[in-house]
Amino acid sequence: MSISPPAAPPLVDLGPVAQLRAGRLAVRLPLLYVGLVIYGASLAMMARADLGFAPWDVLHSGLIRHLPMTLGQAVVVMSFLVLLLWIPLREMPGLGTISNAVVVGLACDATLAVLERPDVLAVRIALMLGGVGTCGLATALYIGAQLGRGPRDGLMTGLVRRTGLSIRLVRTGLEVSVVLLGLLLGGALGIGTVVFALTIGPITQVLLPLFTVDLDRGRTT
Repeated sequence: MSISPPAAPPLVDLGPVAQLRAGRLAVRLPLLYVGLVIYGASLAMMARADLGFAPWDVLHSGLIRHLPMTLGQAVVVMSFLVLLLWIPLREMPGLGTISNAVVVGLACDATLAVLERPDVLAVRIALMLGGVGTCGLATALYIGAQLGRGPRDGLMTGLVRRTGLSIRLVRTGLEVSVVLLGLLLGGALGIGTVVFALTIGPITQVLLPLFTVDLDRGRTT
């Protein structure tokens, strides 16, 4: 007789105050900030691999060609610009939302400062694949902390709620739009962009149940 694995903890939709009152902050806060630091490092890994950015980072890489800022600073600036779009959508940011807007960019620049572009193509490919994999892990960590969506995730869910369109359609529309805008600005598109787009969802889906804090039953899995 087989034993079914335990169900994954549910992701709950709480307001910013309720997120903090839900408890287990000794677990959730480290999960959030470790995830955000790893997320920023993963962006730097893909940048140094020089084989193409994730869709939003195609836009960021285009911005820095025209503005006096680093890649991490572009991530921060764009995060707060995206948060302005939350206002008409009536999305409510949480601690994780604001932290995401700041920490990811800082971690990206810190990693870029110590990581050089490899000369060997095989190492660059490995770095790109590592960047995609660690980005999936980071996403599972910060979402699993249940302390608020990131700016770009909140834009997607807000548009879904307001338009009634599917998540897949809204996300695809957003990512195609930012890639096209990034390309117009001279951003870096490559095989890494395709690999990221095809694999980040499945990687996050596999890892998210492992790191989601169970707010209902007071435990983690």
